[in-house]
Amino acid sequence: MKAKLVENFPLVQFTLVRIKTSGDMIRRSTPSPFSTKRVYTQEIEEALEKKEIDLAVHSAKDLAVELPAGLGIGAVLEREDPRDCLISREGKKLGELPLGARVGTSSIRRRLQLLRHHPELVVEEIRGNVDTRLKKLEEGIVDALVLAYAGLKRLGLTSSVTEVFLEEKFYPAPCQGAIVVESRTEDTELKEVIKPLNDPESAFRVACERAFLRRLEGGCQLPCGISTRVAEGDPKVTAAGILFSLDGSRWAEAKLEAAFEKPEAIGVRLAEEVLAQGGNEIIQQMRRDMER
Repeated sequence: MKAKLVENFPLVQFTLVRIKTSGDMIRRSTPSPFSTKRVYTQEIEEALEKKEIDLAVHSAKDLAVELPAGLGIGAVLEREDPRDCLISREGKKLGELPLGARVGTSSIRRRLQLLRHHPELVVEEIRGNVDTRLKKLEEGIVDALVLAYAGLKRLGLTSSVTEVFLEEKFYPAPCQGAIVVESRTEDTELKEVIKPLNDPESAFRVACERAFLRRLEGGCQLPCGISTRVAEGDPKVTAAGILFSLDGSRWAEAKLEAAFEKPEAIGVRLAEEVLAQGGNEIIQQMRRDMER
């Protein structure tokens, strides 16, 4: 991102500031599905509010559905591939893994989708950065891993991928693969600076997917997924979403096609379809379980 800013504004000096967040330090805990605490962004956003920094860069799926007052998404970079993928020690695809094969993931959404399609698998919770997870795979702690394909692409590690899942079968997390630039809404000059970074289609899809999650009243741990597509040369949007119960015994799924309208309206409509297909009961049961 810095390189693109320098390219567009060669006379401006840009400095990178690294800020550690609460989420980096509490990865062993699992927030509530409805938690909207800004564990992965709070310290960065506080620095932005205090004008210690001028711009904040986040993985879009880490952003809370409601941003702090005075802050907004100023740009969405061109989105990377949002799909999940499999890396297995023997180069086997998901359907080729043997009975009882151990598949590692830290995501409840991925775990429930794995067991939905292949209940014979053993899903192991595995945390840490990509290198740590790959090492556990090499050591035989698990037989395969499910990871975000975008992260592996950015690290140049796609040669180890044995299967990239179809979005219709294995729903990505809302906004997976997207990077956003957050700024203070009052800084009109800075908005112009980051404007060239914005990719309109990626911004449209991120807005749609954030609206979907917001309508479900969930946080980044809500076991839901969404796929959005904007047809090329045709003003039409295709969106599909799913919501799982925490034990994976039930799910509600919906799909719609819409004219190219406000992205938030499409995301809300899709979420309401999911809720109408049984999602309301799933949400209510989750809330009852959380109260126990």
